[in-house]
Amino acid sequence: MRTPHSTKRLDLTGQRFGLLTVVRRVESIGNRTAWLCRCDCGNERVVKTIHLREGKVKSCGCVKALHSESALGLHYIDGTCVEMLRANTKRSNNKSGVVGVMWRASCHKWQASIMFKGTRHNLGVYDLFDDAVAARREAEALYYDSFLADYDAQQAAETQGAPA
Repeated sequence: MRTPHSTKRLDLTGQRFGLLTVVRRVESIGNRTAWLCRCDCGNERVVKTIHLREGKVKSCGCVKALHSESALGLHYIDGTCVEMLRANTKRSNNKSGVVGVMWRASCHKWQASIMFKGTRHNLGVYDLFDDAVAARREAEALYYDSFLADYDAQQAAETQGAPA
């Protein structure tokens, strides 16, 4: 059974929670006390007492932004990560040894598929493993090769247009 929140008024003014320093109490959010907090980066954010005290909120969101995909050097275009395409890594649970090819026990066939721009394209089911692999390779050439070539051309154009 969950215990109800405390009705005791706390004054968190001046206290630090992660990168946040409590500035002052503000209007409650629902029935929860809320605080205006200033982050070390300079931004301000309103946060409930419970989120501060339980450590659920430690910054204005700037820490999450530091660890975002772009900060990690990943480039997404229409939901497709350029670096992931180039790496062509297999998931740890991949049993066929080929990305996008899996055994369908229900029909005793190999299924080929490819994910591109947030959409899974089913390439068919095949009696032979090699046929499923060939279908996957053809789809990679169709979808990925032109996508990566366009991306590389765009990057080269931006690099040439940028001041040295």
